[in-house]
Amino acid sequence: MDNDAEAREIALEQRYVERVYRRVDTMRRNYRQSLDGVRRTGPSGSPQNRSERDAFAAHYEDMIARLDQVENRLIFGRLDFSDGESRYVGRIGILSEDQDQLLVDWRAPSARPFYQATAAHPGNVVRRRHITTDRRTVVGIEDELLNAHELTEEVASSLTGEGALFAALSAAREGRMGDIVATIQAEQDAIIRDDVEGILVVQGGPGTGKTAVALHRAAYLLYAHRERLQRSGVLVVGPTRVFLDYIDQVLPSLGETDVVSTTMGDLLPGTSTRLREEEPVAQVKGNLEMANVVERAVQALQRVPAEAREITIEGITIAITPAGVTKAMSRARRAAQTHNESRTPFVLAMLEDLVRQYARGRGLDDEEDYSYLYEDVRANREVRVALNLCWMPTTPHGLLEKVYARPDLLERFAPKFTQAERELLYREPGSAWTVSDVPILDELAELLGPHEEAESRRARMEEQANAREQLEFAQTAIDAQDLGDGMVNASMLAARFSQRGPRLSLAEKAGGDRTWTFGHIVVDEAQELSPMAWRALLRRCPLRSMTVVGDLAQRSSSVPATSWRSLMGKAGREHVRQAALTISYRTPATVLEAAGAVLRAAAPGDYLPLTAARNVPDALVMTRGHWREVLADVVKGELRGLGRGKMAVIAPSDQVSGVRGELAETVGEALVSPDGHPLRAPLVVMDAPGSKGLEFDVVVVVEPAQIAAVSVGDIYVAMTRPTRRLHAVFRDELPEGWPDAHDVNSPTGGHTL
Repeated sequence: MDNDAEAREIALEQRYVERVYRRVDTMRRNYRQSLDGVRRTGPSGSPQNRSERDAFAAHYEDMIARLDQVENRLIFGRLDFSDGESRYVGRIGILSEDQDQLLVDWRAPSARPFYQATAAHPGNVVRRRHITTDRRTVVGIEDELLNAHELTEEVASSLTGEGALFAALSAAREGRMGDIVATIQAEQDAIIRDDVEGILVVQGGPGTGKTAVALHRAAYLLYAHRERLQRSGVLVVGPTRVFLDYIDQVLPSLGETDVVSTTMGDLLPGTSTRLREEEPVAQVKGNLEMANVVERAVQALQRVPAEAREITIEGITIAITPAGVTKAMSRARRAAQTHNESRTPFVLAMLEDLVRQYARGRGLDDEEDYSYLYEDVRANREVRVALNLCWMPTTPHGLLEKVYARPDLLERFAPKFTQAERELLYREPGSAWTVSDVPILDELAELLGPHEEAESRRARMEEQANAREQLEFAQTAIDAQDLGDGMVNASMLAARFSQRGPRLSLAEKAGGDRTWTFGHIVVDEAQELSPMAWRALLRRCPLRSMTVVGDLAQRSSSVPATSWRSLMGKAGREHVRQAALTISYRTPATVLEAAGAVLRAAAPGDYLPLTAARNVPDALVMTRGHWREVLADVVKGELRGLGRGKMAVIAPSDQVSGVRGELAETVGEALVSPDGHPLRAPLVVMDAPGSKGLEFDVVVVVEPAQIAAVSVGDIYVAMTRPTRRLHAVFRDELPEGWPDAHDVNSPTGGHTL
């Protein structure tokens, strides 16, 4: 197509884009006017009327927010069919005032040909057009001819472009992950639209789009199963907080906000840690036997005395007997499920027995009212101490700290661990918690329950009663006003009404509630999770609906993983099915082949085939020399050619601080972003585990052999982060399997393979 013809096609698409945006502006304006009208009515009226107003307000607020979030790149595709129909595909569905379909939601069944049609199997699709926009302006179009037999002269004269996918792959990284909604490939689309039931494990090598597929799958499931998932939301578990910041714009840009993002270190409300332990310690703490260890520790808090204990009150002797304690414990366990919650029925049962003894000692029989004597018994210090010794309330953190700090308790509660393993668990009181501790603390929280007194528990029961009442009002309002389109449900509306203040997002509500259960969970870099971590996640998803993405070859461990089932513990025995992504869109072929050779040399095994979608000239470069002597010049040289892109220096974990300090002096401000976030700067220094899930235009890996010596998975991760070039800086040797470095060049230039 010549330039004039391309300009005409862009002008044609611009007119349609403007038409859709005019409709969006009208919808947004109408929703805002309606919302203003609802707010002007004020808070007066019956609970029924207030619920109705909140139903309207919630609906309008959600629709406005949704339209705001998809403002940029709203339209990205067009399908031309053999019958002459054209269908535009975008982030959400838009209807005209006459209810004609202006824009098809990318998740709708009618949009599937945009992702599934191929030249081999085009169906009735003649052309697929990718439309690139900057805000509301069309800046480019890319056409794919899928069915030449149905090609008309009009379509033939307007074909343009070389493919949107490769344009996206060549674009500079910006420190934030972008969505791939305009360039989803067929194998990715099949996974995105897979069934919501069960645990779907997606094995994919570096650059195959695992993360993007998982996030788009979350958006698709929220669209296809909105009634099921909107109330409970979707939980996204990532490897690091930097990673979560990297991906945090993807789902909002697709019109979805009912998502909670966390790391394993932040999974338990009230606990937040980034600290990781040495691999042997983490392996012991991640072992499922730890669940039995802490269960024994909780059971040990419930003690039946070996003999009766006599207590004198006002000259009258009463006795706490083994039989009485055993009977009260039995009643308590039937009354509540957790240790702390069962303590109240235990104490009440014991007081009932002790007060009866006290009354008899004062000459009262069982027929008389002696309730006034309860306070005499309850307030007695010896009684309180004795009952606490029988059933001690505690917190997860307090109990686990005690177990860790006492070798005698570790020997008692962890008999299946060896002495060496128990010694690995020992820690001084007051030591900082680690990521490996969080699933254990979560297990204890499940066994212990909330640590609160009877008054606060009664207050919570009253709140629950009020919540049920508001739920009834809310459902009545929704039914009366016919707002059952899925954007508002009774639980959401009741929560907003009961707050009588700023509206809480689902993330804010779920983030503070350990018992919150999600409709679906997405786990990224899942190969890093321990069986105990999987146990904590299963607890949060009783429906067992999960999307699990990762790569066994990228596991940070001295021992390569053999299968997903062996890593996932109990989760691996659930309703698990597997899928694979086999095309690397990110990593240049030269780099991918080198990384694969290093992996296979260190850890021979059967790996899924992985094909690079493209190659880049000068993709693999090596410079020999100590990093203190050559790294600054290497980095400066790479930065000069970087342009708007992002660059990472990946160093051995114990050298990251030194490398960062050296480059801060020699490269300066390029290391520091204006807002202090590492991915806002052109250059970031990190270790291999910290780079998981991230991508950069250029990666300089420092002493790759040292990284490989700790974990072959880590060097495989480090080598496969770049989209353009991998530059190795090393003094003595490269990892086994690295391509021949027979003619490695000077410190400044490097040698290109």
